[in-house]
Amino acid sequence: MSSRYRNGTSAGRIIAVVADVMAFILGLWILMYLLDANRGNDFVQFVHDVAHWLAGWSYDLFTFDEAWARVVAGYGLAAVVYLFVGHAIANRVHRH
Repeated sequence: MSSRYRNGTSAGRIIAVVADVMAFILGLWILMYLLDANRGNDFVQFVHDVAHWLAGWSYDLFTFDEAWARVVAGYGLAAVVYLFVGHAIANRVHRH
């Protein structure tokens, strides 16, 4: 979390942390997918389920031929949007 939220309102910090956690989960799923994590593992399945729910609006938005490219683009777009929008809102809350 960037230092500009440390001295701000707690609402701005909470929004920034939530955005960071959401982006982290999406990034973690991308990494697990690319490293071919065991889908039978409960933790891997939990991360996949949460990431799929978070990226429901962007999953399969792009129609690349390769599955790994669809995962990186779909989940990666969601992570970037959550980071950008979350921190923009946190910054706006911090200012007021």
